[in-house]
Amino acid sequence: MTSDPRYRALFLGAGPQMQCGVGHFTRLLQERTEKRDPGSSTTLTLTRTEGTFGESWRAVGSAQSVVCNFPIVAWKRVILAPLLALAMAKLRRRKIVLIQHEWGGLHWLRRLTYIPALLLADSIIMFSPLVRRELADDPLVGWTAGKSVLAPLPPNIEAPKETADSELRRRLAAARKAGRLVIGHFGSIYPAKQPNALLHIGAILKARGLEPLIVYIGSFIRGVDNVEEDFRARAAELGIADDVIVSGFVASDQEVFGLFNEVDAFCYPLDEGLTARRSSVLTCVPSGRPLIVTGPAWPDEFDHHRRFKQLIDRGAIVLVPRGSDDDAYADRIIAALKTPSTQAPFDFDGWWQDAAKAISVKTT
Repeated sequence: MTSDPRYRALFLGAGPQMQCGVGHFTRLLQERTEKRDPGSSTTLTLTRTEGTFGESWRAVGSAQSVVCNFPIVAWKRVILAPLLALAMAKLRRRKIVLIQHEWGGLHWLRRLTYIPALLLADSIIMFSPLVRRELADDPLVGWTAGKSVLAPLPPNIEAPKETADSELRRRLAAARKAGRLVIGHFGSIYPAKQPNALLHIGAILKARGLEPLIVYIGSFIRGVDNVEEDFRARAAELGIADDVIVSGFVASDQEVFGLFNEVDAFCYPLDEGLTARRSSVLTCVPSGRPLIVTGPAWPDEFDHHRRFKQLIDRGAIVLVPRGSDDDAYADRIIAALKTPSTQAPFDFDGWWQDAAKAISVKTT
């Protein structure tokens, strides 16, 4: 066994080939940790072909703590490998830091796969007081919320200096030129984000003669739910099937922000309300477009996250009170479009330094 670990933190990752938000977050966090303290961390890559038992054992022994953003990739892949690494860390008396983004919004089968990690963790990093309450209310593992601390979540994507053209961008530009109202929604599409709610708002805007075109910049998460089928059926029922576009996977940040430039306003009607873990909402802010979002469920949601709170205070994010009907969202969208948009400087690196600092405290 290694008596004098070389690194303060070992990050469990899935390599750059895994194109998913969880993997991207881990890479950015490790990069910022290294920037703050060069040589203090390293990464163990776990895929179906990388990260043998011996490699994992040696890597765990080389660090004081193991940081796991679980699941490290899409939840149906490489589930056992990180759990095995965490078990090794426990055996080798290394500190285990688990990063937990959500709880109540997860399908119950996904929550089952998280339970071993929750039990093994010494510290649980969470980004939202609401999610911490959800975990605390769980009858089986609610006690593990006592190991949790809050950290400020940064956005996953930095606005590039230049944007890229695409067929979809040209389609949106043509729609705007023809007088259509382009409403955007960015990020993965899954039940917890209530994708169908925006369809209802689009139907109201269409009934008001505003010719909306709703563009979902992202793709459906594959799972056991019939999310896409239900979404398509609901759009057809509302008579707006031809007014909805789902981009699917977008290859580059330059293309993403090229699409953002052709959006008039973003709208996120969320049943749980806005939480401090909504990285997809934060990513839209540098576009300067109005962001209409459901207000938080609890007044303390952003007390730990001064940068997020500042965005709300200065009106970059427009809150709609929870419980409002769809007409209220339509009204806010129309009102926001009458206000000149501003593209204020966005300190992407500063957001990530805040997160790295908060999390690094728990690795010592």
